[in-house]
Amino acid sequence: MKKFKKIYLEITNSCNLACTFCIKNKREIKFLNKDEFIFILKKIKPYTDYLYFHILGEPLLHKNINEFIDIASKDFKVNITTNGYLINKIKNNNNIRQLNISLHSFNDKYNISLTKYLDNIFDTIETLKNTYISLRLWVKNKYNNDIIDYINNKFNLNIDYNVENYKINNNLFINNFHEFIWPDLKNNYYSEKGSCYALKDHIGILSNGNIIPCCLDSEGVIKLGNIYKDNLNKILKNNRVINMINGFKNNKKCEELCKHCQFIQK
Repeated sequence: MKKFKKIYLEITNSCNLACTFCIKNKREIKFLNKDEFIFILKKIKPYTDYLYFHILGEPLLHKNINEFIDIASKDFKVNITTNGYLINKIKNNNNIRQLNISLHSFNDKYNISLTKYLDNIFDTIETLKNTYISLRLWVKNKYNNDIIDYINNKFNLNIDYNVENYKINNNLFINNFHEFIWPDLKNNYYSEKGSCYALKDHIGILSNGNIIPCCLDSEGVIKLGNIYKDNLNKILKNNRVINMINGFKNNKKCEELCKHCQFIQK
């Protein structure tokens, strides 16, 4: 068994939206090129079978998104998180294991109607025969009930507006997670107690190559190393990593950023 259940790889930190619930990118905009992408895949291949194109940014903005999916799918099960606005770009790509669509990203300020937005999403979904689809409604907004109405009408269902998780069919699910505060050294949340799956379940790699312990460290505050310069195995054995892992085992947060994170509530 490989060390991590998954690794998050940010192929770009650029986004086509400006959602109010997002912490927003503060780093230099970067798109991985093909050589960088292949280099990273080779370095992480011994550590996981599951690759997630997600930290910040919209992966479907990348001009090589389908090529990257196809290359990665030779050695990894590819998972993508998208806001859904550019979903037509991946029509008929059956090398995607799971597609997470953040439906709570919809806003009519982006000059497309909700019906058109959802029509585009479900038209593409119908072409992804081998893909698990998670329809995410993680953030409450004024469109959520209309989204549920659309889904009910399309599939002849009677899903409640307050649904948490719902299986529409074998490959299509609704996922309603609790809202959370993004970890940020300047936010008002603080607790020295808590556990996390970071470094046990996963790590992340930012578009600049910096290695982070989890997908919520959007600014790379807890920089453990750089995938282009450092040996990953050596990084995972250093004292900072070991202290974090041991701390989480004992319900203790060692890093200051973690103390400002409430993603896992226990």
